[in-house]
Amino acid sequence: MGDPGFWDDNESAQKTVADLKSLKAIVGPMDELTSSVDDLAALFEMAEEDESIAEEVTSELVRLEKILEELELKALLNGPNDSAGAILSINARDGGTDANDWADMMLRMYSAWAVGEGYSIDLLDRQENEEAGINHASIAVRGPMAYGYLKGEEGMHRLVRISPFNSEGKRQTSFAAVSVSPEIDDSIEIDIEEKDVREDRYRAGGAGGQHVNKTDSAIRLTHIPTNTVVQCQNERSQHQNRATAWKMLRAKMARLEEEKREAEEAKKYETQARTGFGSQIRNYFLHPDQRVKDSRTGHYVGNFNSVLDGSELQGFFDAFLRLKAGKTDKEV
Repeated sequence: MGDPGFWDDNESAQKTVADLKSLKAIVGPMDELTSSVDDLAALFEMAEEDESIAEEVTSELVRLEKILEELELKALLNGPNDSAGAILSINARDGGTDANDWADMMLRMYSAWAVGEGYSIDLLDRQENEEAGINHASIAVRGPMAYGYLKGEEGMHRLVRISPFNSEGKRQTSFAAVSVSPEIDDSIEIDIEEKDVREDRYRAGGAGGQHVNKTDSAIRLTHIPTNTVVQCQNERSQHQNRATAWKMLRAKMARLEEEKREAEEAKKYETQARTGFGSQIRNYFLHPDQRVKDSRTGHYVGNFNSVLDGSELQGFFDAFLRLKAGKTDKEV
């Protein structure tokens, strides 16, 4: 990074910066643990002579145990693409306008978590619903282990609440589906035959602006053999939308290959955590009480808003990692 020509190739430079962040996320805490252990030994000796230091020893042990637990969780992020960025897509499903609103709420939830973790977010595609919320949205989340954490979010998310769109104030159940793929860089080969991909051009939709609703700049790609569909409309030109859509398609194909490997591994075990589309992985309740519970891990948070604002979402990621590693979740 100290090379004078480092930023001449911006894309390559950004990848190197991302690699550095990933390494620091592991090496930094390990260095801190190593140096702190030596300091802890000295604290123990001082505590034997001065009882008032015992409280300091206890708090330091708690702090180091937390760092160690976080490192152990990161050690579980050992999949081939876990260190990559993530392309996360949210689609409104059953539930009418409530489902569209729920999909928009989830987009804000993941965005808030990403910002809180210091990750960068890039909006790739967003389709507004005419009444409220969104029909679909895709974002790229970039930062250390972004895909490793987010891949467990793939599946159906269910919300139960008193509908703000129902004049009779009835309880409504709505669903949103989440899909997560690793953001693959050009150094990884993904074999996609161009003849297997259909490209459709359409006019971008949105709230208006210089590049909206004037030209057929939005791109939709369909991989015919697998019926995989991606779309992008948020870039400034058709060329940029096409490039981003192809990147999204490569990510989807990489995810399909990963799912095949996971299915083979799952055959070794009697039970398998369901994470694919069509599986209801988590329930969010605003009525009759406020709570969020993961149906796979049993991880439970009694504050709906603390999950939706991203502050307690990480606990669900950690619980899923423990589940995959055969460990039990800690109660919240």
